[in-house]
Amino acid sequence: MVHNARRPALAGPRRRIELDSAEALRLLGSVSLGRVVFTLHALPTVRPVNHVLDGGDIVIRTHEGTALTSYTQQADGPGVVVAYEADDIDATTHLGWSVVVTGYARPVTEPGELDRYQAMLEPWAAEQPMDHAIRIRPELVSGILLTADGWAGEG
Repeated sequence: MVHNARRPALAGPRRRIELDSAEALRLLGSVSLGRVVFTLHALPTVRPVNHVLDGGDIVIRTHEGTALTSYTQQADGPGVVVAYEADDIDATTHLGWSVVVTGYARPVTEPGELDRYQAMLEPWAAEQPMDHAIRIRPELVSGILLTADGWAGEG
């Protein structure tokens, strides 16, 4: 990491607060961009994607030919194990939150549901038609809030 002498020093002590699952999912639902982590050729792979939170599940859109689309279409049982991370951390103060969800990814196959997600979720990269959707059902949810010491949660 390169030190930037022009960056202001962080003032005051910081606190890390563990979030419960409900609050972590609420925060995740407040942003539209995250990162999906899955296994590709036996190694972890990270892809930035946009998402929508629907009924407690994370839904992303993909296109034919992506590794994640292929893996989820071939999966038996509950699906493919993935992790999903989203955050909102201020670049100057380094305050904010981060949420990590681990769960099973499955393709959305019901046509009406797929149409609904295509209407709800505009792809942020549109070089190819995003005609598939993947639902991630959270099994483990963790989140942290990074705050200035003394923050009492009132706003």
